Amino acid sequence: MTRKKIGDIINTIFGWGIYICLFAGGITFFGFLFAVIIGGGTGEAIAVFLHKQYFPIIIRLASFIIILGLIGMYLNKEQALSLVTDKKEADEELERFKAEEK
Repeated sequence: MTRKKIGDIINTIFGWGIYICLFAGGITFFGFLFAVIIGGGTGEAIAVFLHKQYFPIIIRLASFIIILGLIGMYLNKEQALSLVTDKKEADEELERFKAEEK
């Protein structure tokens, strides 16, 4: 497999992983909300479970997914957070504006 193909596969895994992590974060939010609404011992038990057992797993998963995303960017030779990329995009946009004016 080529470097580009491996990078694309990793980026696909990264995309789905981020989607799953966002969904899991929503479950955490609604779980805490549900615990506050219920209150008492049951609500406390739900909140403690989310805080002590569920949330650390989600944090580890998100960290792993972010590492995969960085590896994918490296393999595809992407520079998402660089001035070179911003300048290139700005130059392309300027050329489009000039073409539209003519």
